[in-house]
Amino acid sequence: MSLQGKTLFITGASRGIGLAIAVRAARDGANVAIAAKTDQPNPKLPGTIHSAAAEVDAAGGHGLALQVDIRDENAVAEAMKKTAERFGGIDILVNNASAISLTGTLETPMRRFDLMFGVNVRGTFACSQAAIPYLQRSAQAGRGPHILNLSPPLSMKPRWFGPHVAYTMAKYGMSMCVLGMAEELKPHGIGVNALWPRTVIATAALNLIPMGNARLARKPQIMADAAHAVLTRDPRQCTGNFFIDDEVLKQAGVSDLDQYAVTPGNRKFLPDLFLD
Repeated sequence: MSLQGKTLFITGASRGIGLAIAVRAARDGANVAIAAKTDQPNPKLPGTIHSAAAEVDAAGGHGLALQVDIRDENAVAEAMKKTAERFGGIDILVNNASAISLTGTLETPMRRFDLMFGVNVRGTFACSQAAIPYLQRSAQAGRGPHILNLSPPLSMKPRWFGPHVAYTMAKYGMSMCVLGMAEELKPHGIGVNALWPRTVIATAALNLIPMGNARLARKPQIMADAAHAVLTRDPRQCTGNFFIDDEVLKQAGVSDLDQYAVTPGNRKFLPDLFLD
């Protein structure tokens, strides 16, 4: 199936996994709203909303650059409105934006705690809340609406909390949105799922992970292809799942994952967090 003609609203899509998902959708001819904070080039981080929108256009889609702080519900609502006015509606929300700090309780300043909860939990909830009316209209039109959160499977094992309890709670907050909203929105025909990588992914966030080594990572494209596989499923049959990227691709018939290795031929990858 294809995302041709669908409209996606992707948070944090100026770079990394969010940008990869946007470009993959654009190859189908999708419309993509790039909702992120980076309006001007940053010497420490590649990409802006404008360069991302240009990549969407170059890939065959239609990009819309929107500077948005997803912690601001009014800014989110205005960005959703602009997207719907530009493209005639919204069919898919990808909650990709996230803040990370792999620190213990004493090493986590409250401003960092607030940032993680503001972006990961509040931002995800605010974007989902603002998108639902548009997604309901998409469902009524038979366009197969989805919400996809880039968050891990839920687990109550202490090993995932002890080293970085604040970050774990913030990411699991995104996952709890999946658990609850999937059930809440099922009668409306809106699919709500989570997607998480098996291995670390070579993005700017990798620099924040102790022992992070891009040579032992996979490219963001594996998450983009997995997201595409989820977003082209029937949301009435596909909801409430906590997907892992390689498992999704296997189900889609992709058996060769070598193409996603940062280091050609590498078969030994660093595992991501939250997977046993």
